[in-house]
Amino acid sequence: MTIALNIAIAGATGRMGLALLKTLSVHPTLELVAVGVRAGTQALASQQFESVGLGFAAELMTDQPASLFTNADAVIDFTSPENTVGLAGLAALHKRILISGTTGLNSAQKEALIRAGESTRVVWSANMSVGVNVLMALVEQASAKLPGSDIEVLEMHHRHKVDAPSGTALALGEAAAHGRAVALADVAVRTRDGHTGARKEGSIGFATLRGGDVIGDHTVMFASTGERIELSHKASNRDIYAKGALVAAQWATGKANGFYTMRDVVAL
Repeated sequence: MTIALNIAIAGATGRMGLALLKTLSVHPTLELVAVGVRAGTQALASQQFESVGLGFAAELMTDQPASLFTNADAVIDFTSPENTVGLAGLAALHKRILISGTTGLNSAQKEALIRAGESTRVVWSANMSVGVNVLMALVEQASAKLPGSDIEVLEMHHRHKVDAPSGTALALGEAAAHGRAVALADVAVRTRDGHTGARKEGSIGFATLRGGDVIGDHTVMFASTGERIELSHKASNRDIYAKGALVAAQWATGKANGFYTMRDVVAL
């Protein structure tokens, strides 16, 4: 896809913000027009950008969220749930595309993004990787084809990740639940400790690991008597999420107002 767009990056000094800036710096048709940083941190942000080899005009930096929408066709956000909700409101007000990969949203916060989609185009996903979204489709199919198997979702991320299970793990759980026509909230087991008793039939378990600099590993296990199927995705760098977000921004330009996910983008 070769659509030309003006792009603004929220939370530009974060891990994903830096990955987005690097990916955008070599993109043939997308232009960076605004870089969001925290209030009072412009000098430190400039040093951080320079230390990783990123160079752009200083006037592109802003600590005012509304300024991200002034010249941008799309704003890309991997920040925090509270910040994402604010950006969704601004996107709706300014009629700009919002692409968000923020995880840890509660139901009310996600509903705010859905409402913003009434006035603009919002693409949100717990994981912007095309590969992970293919995995979600495979998990849903396997869940439907293996109705008697026990499902466990295992994920590992770096020591700094603040939400658990990861948004991607929960999305994989949702895919598995959808394959069996049940609500994840009714069957999820997110913690096990002490004398838990036998595993409840039909439950979907989650296990969370944290440590080191792991970008993101996810495995969904379908365990039956005598055999086990494992579907996995392992990320070796954040470029896959940045590239997926840029693909989503271009895809959204030709769409009607609405709330979309990466599964819409990759047509799964």
